[in-house]
Amino acid sequence: MLGSFAYRPAIFLRPSSFVLRPFAAMFELKPLSHEALPAALERATRYRLLNEPAEAESICLDVLRTDPDNQQALVILLLALTDRFNKGYGVSDTKAQELLPRLRSEYDRAYYAGIIQERKAKAHLHHGGPGAGFNAYELFAEAMTWYEKAEKLRPAGNDEALLRWNTCARIITRNQLGPRPQESGALPLE
Repeated sequence: MLGSFAYRPAIFLRPSSFVLRPFAAMFELKPLSHEALPAALERATRYRLLNEPAEAESICLDVLRTDPDNQQALVILLLALTDRFNKGYGVSDTKAQELLPRLRSEYDRAYYAGIIQERKAKAHLHHGGPGAGFNAYELFAEAMTWYEKAEKLRPAGNDEALLRWNTCARIITRNQLGPRPQESGALPLE
């Protein structure tokens, strides 16, 4: 049985009339206990690995309602949001970008800013279309800049930013990506 929820009438348009039908519009979300947070974060990670980022996102939002500064939840949420860039539905990077300032570590902010740009670049390559290669190149280059910043801030023994930088370099090379040609400003002759 569903807990308490409110009914709000919905209006469905028909050619010549309005029909009012009730539907469940608002649910009161159930809070997690602090003791359950580690298991919830493990489950969110598992959902990401199962390629179910929306489920991972929901769990992270629940964790953050209980512990708003939970760094692990912020990172998993950011990754779950960027997992959706390559899907067939449009997902903006705005939510992921908004999470960056909430990360305490300067290294994490730089590294995950690179992740966001790299995943946007991969989405451009995946979806194709006019200018996709140029857009991907620009995003990979921006990701690499962030990874270079993270490299300077990295803890000893942490080469994640170098690995990501190398991945971007290989993708650019493999796909023969390059910068957008500069426009000369001259009008074409007829």
